[in-house]
Amino acid sequence: MASTAKSKMVDEMDGSKTLLIPKKEHSAYVYILTFFAVLGGFLFGYDTGIISGSMLLIRPYFDLDTFWTQLIVSATVGSAAVSALIAGFMSDCLGRKVVIILGSFVFAVGAVVMGVADSQVILLVGRIIVGIGVGFASMTVPVYVAEAAPPDIRGRLVTLNQQFITIGLLAASLVAGGFSSWEDTGWRYMLGLGGVPAIFQFLGMLYLPESPRWLIDQELEATARASLVQIRDNRLVIFRIWTTPHVRRAQIVGAFLQVFQQACGINTIIYYSASILKMGGFSVQQSIWLVAIPYSINFLATFIGLGLVDRVGRRILLLASFIGVFISLGIMATGFQLAAINSPPIHLYENNTDIDTSCNTTDYRSCNDCTTNLDCGYCYSSTMDGSCLPVDSMLGRCNNSDTSGSKYIFTYDFCPNDYGWMLVAGMGLFVTSFAPGLGPMPMTFNSEIYPLWARSTGFSVATAVNWSFNLLVSFTFLSLMQLITKYGTFWLYGGFCVTGFIFTLIFVPETKNKTLEEMEDLFKTDEERKLEKSKSAENKINDKKETGNETGF
Repeated sequence: MASTAKSKMVDEMDGSKTLLIPKKEHSAYVYILTFFAVLGGFLFGYDTGIISGSMLLIRPYFDLDTFWTQLIVSATVGSAAVSALIAGFMSDCLGRKVVIILGSFVFAVGAVVMGVADSQVILLVGRIIVGIGVGFASMTVPVYVAEAAPPDIRGRLVTLNQQFITIGLLAASLVAGGFSSWEDTGWRYMLGLGGVPAIFQFLGMLYLPESPRWLIDQELEATARASLVQIRDNRLVIFRIWTTPHVRRAQIVGAFLQVFQQACGINTIIYYSASILKMGGFSVQQSIWLVAIPYSINFLATFIGLGLVDRVGRRILLLASFIGVFISLGIMATGFQLAAINSPPIHLYENNTDIDTSCNTTDYRSCNDCTTNLDCGYCYSSTMDGSCLPVDSMLGRCNNSDTSGSKYIFTYDFCPNDYGWMLVAGMGLFVTSFAPGLGPMPMTFNSEIYPLWARSTGFSVATAVNWSFNLLVSFTFLSLMQLITKYGTFWLYGGFCVTGFIFTLIFVPETKNKTLEEMEDLFKTDEERKLEKSKSAENKINDKKETGNETGF
């Protein structure tokens, strides 16, 4: 009976290595393995989403200026970019499982640090720690799942990582909404609760096996690889990638897909979604709760990619996604542009000498001019034109009633307008278009297109590129809006979207229904394929000659 069971095992060829996977046990086991692994995606999504709502409470709590706001938002992205690159080396040295476990542990520690932070510096440290955990998971989880999954459902299982990111985003929006009324402590619970799923993943991964492909690689070369030598070898893999033409092409395509995913502005929608809605004229609590709309759509729309990735293919989903994202960016840009054109005028200028003249100046002719400077706000009532006054000193003063009974309202980050619905609609269309294509497909491509010897390093480089451009976009978003206007910033992202569409149309091949071993041929030229066939035929002839000599013929 044992021999019969063994005969039913499926041989998956991986270069010169053979991987045996029991056919009956594989399906159930791989889904359990995938679930615990992609909890790393949930952690990524939760942390990415929770910062949007929590920053509306954190900023006044610590009295953060523009630089510190962007620094705290972007710190996780920066540390994730670095740690994702390091994770490639670590996963080759220690194994995919170990890196995922380390990532969940580090994330839990970072969540605790953020939850108890008593200063902006400690909060920044917590964000950096969490970023390390996110970077480890974002690089290692898709590779771990891809190496364990059978070819016919590999795309679906790897895409589950993106699905769990959207679940994390949705959970973050609901948690943020639930704690939004706790002005002094709500943000602590928002950030600290991220440690709960991290602990759950940590415990679950302890009982799961290592990647079979990684173990096979170790069995064949274990005696030749000590830990220090492994690190040096992995560094040399990058050189080998760039000197192997078809693998170099795969690396370039994989990296640029990550660039365009970020350059389209997804993380301005995620990190600053509540702030963008507030700029559209919604209150703080309304903005925090409304974030649940795009996050819910993001969660539901990812099912589209989950269902279509192995049917219609990765490339078609990407191209359709670029089109939808561009249209949505145009809607949001137009909304901001209409709001700027119809911005309420400023005719009142304070003569009081104790007023900061940096805001109280005739250079600002409208509310839009005023609020472009994030240190200034618009003070107005229903019976008179508004004034441009400093945020720090005018919040308390402006929110009073005048002698006629008209109440003054002080706004910053936005101007009164009738176009806020365009931002909500644009954000909804953005995530609807992004979730099935631009969200999961770059990671799916990168988990598939590299040969085994280059897979970990190639994926880690692409992931580091992703986090680097994530950092660039998130850290420059507010500054860009001041420099080239709100609508100009979204048109800029739209331009990157068009460029990404053209790049995908020309350079990105379809990988649907291809084994991991067949991927290499996609990036080879006709001459390289002919040369490889010639060498293969020559090797077969030589093998026959050697066999004949050994048998005496």
